[in-house]
Amino acid sequence: MELKPYIPASAKLRELTPGPLILGTILGVVFGASSLYLVLKVGLTVSASIPVAVISITLFRILGKLGLRDATILENNIVQTAGSAGESIAFGIGVTMPAIMILGFDLEITRVALVAVLGGLLGILMMIPLRRALIVDQHETLKYPEGTACAEVLKAGASEESIEAHRAGGGGEDVTQSRMGATTIFAGFGIGLVYKAAMEAFKIWKDAPEKVFGAPFRGASVSAEISPELLGVGYIIGPRISSIMCAGGVLAYLVLIPMIQFFGSALTEPLAPGHELISKMGPDEIRGAYVLYIGAGAVAAGGIISLARSLPTIWHGLAGGLRDFRRSSKEAAQTRTLRTDRDLPMKVVLYGSLALVIAIVLATPLRMNILGAILIVLFGFLFVTVSSRLTGEIGSSSNPISGMTVATLLLTCLIFLVLGWTGPAYYVTALSVGAIVCIAASNGGTTSQDLKTGFLIGSTPRSQQIAILVGALASALILGPILLKLNDAATVYVPTTSMEVPASTHVDPHTLDVREKLTGPQAAQDNGTYLVWNNQDEKLAPAGKYFVDDVGTPKYLVDPGINGTHTVRPDGTKVTKFDAPKATLMSYIIKGILNRQLPWGLVLLGVMIAVVLEMSGIPSLAFAVGVYLPLSSSTPILVGGAVRWLVDRHTRKKLVASATESDREGPTEEEVAAEGDKSPGVLMASGYIAGGAIAGIVIAFFAGVLSDFQSKVDTWATDHNPLFAGAWSDVLSLGPFALLTFALWATGRELFRRPTPS
Repeated sequence: MELKPYIPASAKLRELTPGPLILGTILGVVFGASSLYLVLKVGLTVSASIPVAVISITLFRILGKLGLRDATILENNIVQTAGSAGESIAFGIGVTMPAIMILGFDLEITRVALVAVLGGLLGILMMIPLRRALIVDQHETLKYPEGTACAEVLKAGASEESIEAHRAGGGGEDVTQSRMGATTIFAGFGIGLVYKAAMEAFKIWKDAPEKVFGAPFRGASVSAEISPELLGVGYIIGPRISSIMCAGGVLAYLVLIPMIQFFGSALTEPLAPGHELISKMGPDEIRGAYVLYIGAGAVAAGGIISLARSLPTIWHGLAGGLRDFRRSSKEAAQTRTLRTDRDLPMKVVLYGSLALVIAIVLATPLRMNILGAILIVLFGFLFVTVSSRLTGEIGSSSNPISGMTVATLLLTCLIFLVLGWTGPAYYVTALSVGAIVCIAASNGGTTSQDLKTGFLIGSTPRSQQIAILVGALASALILGPILLKLNDAATVYVPTTSMEVPASTHVDPHTLDVREKLTGPQAAQDNGTYLVWNNQDEKLAPAGKYFVDDVGTPKYLVDPGINGTHTVRPDGTKVTKFDAPKATLMSYIIKGILNRQLPWGLVLLGVMIAVVLEMSGIPSLAFAVGVYLPLSSSTPILVGGAVRWLVDRHTRKKLVASATESDREGPTEEEVAAEGDKSPGVLMASGYIAGGAIAGIVIAFFAGVLSDFQSKVDTWATDHNPLFAGAWSDVLSLGPFALLTFALWATGRELFRRPTPS
């Protein structure tokens, strides 16, 4: 069935104008910086599209009330398109680039900027030829939950000019209905914002209730991150995908981890790749040491299977793009392509991609070679495609980009191992391949989500593609320095006299040519200039960056703010480090393979899990996501899916009753799903996502500024708040989440809607 967009192709509305493009770029940088902080702290981010859309609508509506012009729905879409790029680039940088310091190299600004720019732009360009195949041809199959929700947000907040254009095109949507939708979205936004702030900033109740089982089911656990944004994502993606995802988490936390605990508890020595006795490990430690590798193998296998299934569709989309490339300008003028089907020319895509590949090969800080560039193109296209499809199935918030990055590093390092490229220099090459593919896949998924939004509201694809290219470039250039500043702020210069560095350790000063000074509070104690030694040989000293004097004696270990281990400066000042958990995993994989220490058995277990699922007719990629992610993330998504199932069940009964009264056949599943996608529940869920995401970002921003206040709140909650730290806190904290869930269910059932006057 051909989709009729909100704004018809024949309409002429303002779209790619300077104001919205600049606003979107600024918001992209702001959200990117906040997302970078989050990913360094906990390894997770949330989609920025819906929050940016809400902010755009609000700001332009205020300008309209002040006598200035309001933005059209197409201009608001440009804002959210440009603003969405920052979050995806921040995620890619945060999960990969800190690994360079763990591997013993320096975090150079040129290296970070190159990876961000090349990966961000390459992902967007690779996605453009796939638009027709994934967005247009499969618009009924690939829902793109956040992209669809974002379209509903934009329609609900449409200006009068946009509504008139919608009506002129034959649109039957009532203006009152649209305004009611805006009320629902902003109500959800307010609820999500207040709920998240009360839970995380003020610690009024526990944010992740958990139950760890004892004998005879030792090692098993269940938990739930009771956040509004995950509940909203579950409602939007529906019961099927959410239940499959949660099933993967159940396998990890209620089967694999207890099994490892059962068989490994009798061991008297640590079992590699773990470094501690299994009997002393909790569920999260077992997951980090063993199950993550299984999940990464499952994600890699599921991604490859998904790509193989999609090849006919992908080829169809590529063939259409190649036809456009071969078409002469005269033929294009005769065809007069509809405004809503105009992409950037294939010449721009191909020549732009070629230029980026050449830049990758020539980029000295990346230590790249021809093979590395070829792997970037191959894996980039593979995982941009997989990421785009997965975003369509389960949404960008649950898209396992880090799992795809793990798969890229596994395959890249294995190829390097076969070729004998195992020296420390190839660590940087492998990480550069993984980082660029990671950012490309992340931005590819974001781009496809934005194009889905534009497809639903009637945007011009070319305008969106230009907007996200501009937004990605700006965010890539700015997020690199922010990453370095975050690292420098928590860096500790550890005197080598207090470490396990042999007194005989000496470096030839003539081999070192870079000099640096101490920065931060310790600079006042020592203003000397030192030679920089990046040590990767742990036989000489612990790997890392050292400051060496002019005769070659190491004086300081530069313990980085990201993934550093020293939390106290020599004067006793405490420092809060960034953990960057996923970057740690990336470094382990690179060292593990190139040093021949990777647990391939665990990876192959994950591959076999994906194969068994496909043989059983179950989508392996969504399941693998659940294995890889914590169960606490997929549990609230399952709850949201269950609420959607209850609402759709009620909707089906209404449609059956309506069909019976009019002597028509009963509704199909597609009709029920289409009606559910337009329900107030989707709008409320969209508000939950926006409110929860913005609250999380604001909390992250003020975490450093208001650290004393937060410390007092944490102390109060731990000592005096039974909902946060009491004996029944896990149970009591489910009360607010139950109210949040009830509000979503009631909105989906339209229990709060006022009856229409007769």
